[in-house]
Amino acid sequence: MLGKVDRDKEDGATKNSSLNKVQHIDVEDIPKNDPIQQAMGQFGKWQIFVCATVFLLKFPVAWHQMSIIFLAAKTDFVCANRSIEKCSSDCDEIEFDRSVFSETIITTFDLVCTKEHWANISQTIFMSGILFGSILFGTLADKFGRRIPLVAAVFLQVTSGVATSFVPSFWLFCLLRFITALATGGTMTTSFVLIMEITATKWREVISVLYQIPFNLGHLTLPGFAYFIRDWRHLQLGLSLPSVILISYYWLVPESPRWLITVGRIDDASTVLEKAARMNKLPTENINKDLVSYKASLATADCQQSKGNIWDLFRTPNMRTKTLCICFNWFVCGLGFFGLAQYIGQAVGNIFSNVAISALMGLPGTVACIYTMKRFGRKKSMIYANALVGVSMLTIAIIPSAQTGATIALSSIGIIGITVSFPTAYLYASELFPTVVRNVGVGTASMAARVGSMVAPFVAGLSTTYHWLPPVIFGVVPLLGMLFLFFLPETNGFPLPETLSDGENFGKKKSKDIR
Repeated sequence: MLGKVDRDKEDGATKNSSLNKVQHIDVEDIPKNDPIQQAMGQFGKWQIFVCATVFLLKFPVAWHQMSIIFLAAKTDFVCANRSIEKCSSDCDEIEFDRSVFSETIITTFDLVCTKEHWANISQTIFMSGILFGSILFGTLADKFGRRIPLVAAVFLQVTSGVATSFVPSFWLFCLLRFITALATGGTMTTSFVLIMEITATKWREVISVLYQIPFNLGHLTLPGFAYFIRDWRHLQLGLSLPSVILISYYWLVPESPRWLITVGRIDDASTVLEKAARMNKLPTENINKDLVSYKASLATADCQQSKGNIWDLFRTPNMRTKTLCICFNWFVCGLGFFGLAQYIGQAVGNIFSNVAISALMGLPGTVACIYTMKRFGRKKSMIYANALVGVSMLTIAIIPSAQTGATIALSSIGIIGITVSFPTAYLYASELFPTVVRNVGVGTASMAARVGSMVAPFVAGLSTTYHWLPPVIFGVVPLLGMLFLFFLPETNGFPLPETLSDGENFGKKKSKDIR
């Protein structure tokens, strides 16, 4: 097919112009050395179907990550004997205020007094599960393909999520939440890499941002669930059961043709691409032949070792620099997103409006990514976004704590900035890492974000001691991330690196291989 497109172009363009009209693509925008993209087109009905199907899993991702706000909602209590101090050793029975929630894990497991920090510990355990899940499923997806690990993660998420609603003890609750998080981390990294590998360069910015929108919508619908379901067990069940429909991914979601090529499964890749081509009204006759030629052209030492691992991210100097810099910026995103959401929530007060405001602030930033990544590229978008977060939060540190209106406004600006940075970081990482380690690379970066999210609640809680300390930390860390971004290359408009040597060469000033 590659030769046919070239001949059409040389012959004068009449046939080529007609072909473009039918295919709704611009062949000039598809690299001539990328027969995979030539076969399936840039973005047609097939990509729309796959993306729309996969995007649905971001709803449960948001529900499970944010649900602790309602599962462990702050609950007032007194000693049943009102004359005794509520946390006194003489108090034999606790009486909870159930005016807002009939049951939370606080009331069920008596997480008060000496155990009042256990709810925060449970969220730290959950975020650690996402951390390990990102690495585990990222590694599995690079070795066994994107589709099967994705389906396995969805199934594990459903079963553990449902089981959590029936637990009799707090530590069993933590264990099952950890397993749910493990699966959630797997669905996040595996699905995003799959989407990026079927999307042409021209469409990556838009698709990477649209991928985040369902998370924002899931975040926004969460307070609606909690408003009508005031018992934590019923809420946990209600948030877990919808994921049952995602098990249909086994039949609906295809394997990544790029991964199939890197591991030498040419016939399987041809089958996937032929289906994509038929759906997108593209020719199919030369797909297999072009893939065989393409695979032969990649027959280097790196390509023969197609199953990469996490150590490949650090073995060579350029890959090591890129890995460390992008991972630190994912840490910034995790710390900022979850930390600022909690910080602004503490200022607002009402728990339902708290979550709704945090979600609404995320939507403008996420949508703005479509413009910023196309207008400024990935690198500058993250630099500007980090600067916005840093300046707005440091401004909070120097204004009086009594000015709550200004604090909320500046925090909202910070949330907008971090929601520009986070989707950009997803796309940036997926473009920096080569195909053979893309899943494990994005998984490692996601792990750094989870470390940030585990630290975030403790940073936000420092406001009870020094009101200026949390905004200083939330402001300085993004500015450090901004400095690290200057060491990374721009990826906008360049083809995805495939092999380990591609990944090492990409971004070197003297390298012409990829750029």
